Amino acid sequence: MFLEREECVVDGQVLVIGARGSVGRHVVDQLSLAGQQVRSSVRNPALADPPNVVVADLTEPDTLRAALDGVSTVFLYAPTEGATVFVDAAKASGVEHVVLLSSGSVLLPNAVGNLIAEEHRAVERALAESGLRWTPIRPLVLANNALNWAESIRAERVVRLVHPDAVTAPVHERDIAAVAVAAVLDGGEHVSEVLTGPELLTQQRQVELIGDAIGADVRIEELSEAEARERFGASQVFDAVLEFINAARTGGSPATSTAERVLGRRPASFAEWANDHAAEFR
Repeated sequence: MFLEREECVVDGQVLVIGARGSVGRHVVDQLSLAGQQVRSSVRNPALADPPNVVVADLTEPDTLRAALDGVSTVFLYAPTEGATVFVDAAKASGVEHVVLLSSGSVLLPNAVGNLIAEEHRAVERALAESGLRWTPIRPLVLANNALNWAESIRAERVVRLVHPDAVTAPVHERDIAAVAVAAVLDGGEHVSEVLTGPELLTQQRQVELIGDAIGADVRIEELSEAEARERFGASQVFDAVLEFINAARTGGSPATSTAERVLGRRPASFAEWANDHAAEFR
């Protein structure tokens, strides 16, 4: 269980790659509150607002070498490209530990062959074969995915869904960050198990909770799979997401106790997440 963070500060700086991301910004804040030296990396310095900012681009090795200088630990989003470049730069710089934001789908038998799951497996494989010490964090369904509904909720008070009865347990990005920070500071027992929010909810119920948070009735327009492909565009990524949604209709998207075991408290509910993000739906 992760407690008393102020006593668990690691030697050297921690580099947070993707510090402006929804999880990364919380990792920066929580590490800083714990008294850890944090270096924040961004690809575009013009948009930088975190403390101690450096530029790092996984497709440009020179920027990585400079960003990693003096760094002992790295928090890294699983990259769709540049994993090998990162591994080479981390080894050359003497990085001691990599905390990887991966996906819980890599642990699900029903996700074998799924494009998104396989992309994360490939990054995990690159780190496993690197010789570096590394720890994966594996959230399954991010509550932040619901922000994809924000535009239509603001404009029309409607959400268009395939299979609104699909059941998932979305996890708040702040709790994902807290589990990652546990891995950075003390190794965090259980951190690499499938990470979810505390309760299983249908997509329909998630929409209702967003409506409650903004004080408005939000209706659902159910789409067939064919209609969704036409509206959102057929692609391999769409098909991968649809595979997850179909699995979630038949118990293939579980709720786990990982967050509570790691953090020693109940993770935030989806209703809390909706209240935290209400302004983005109004």
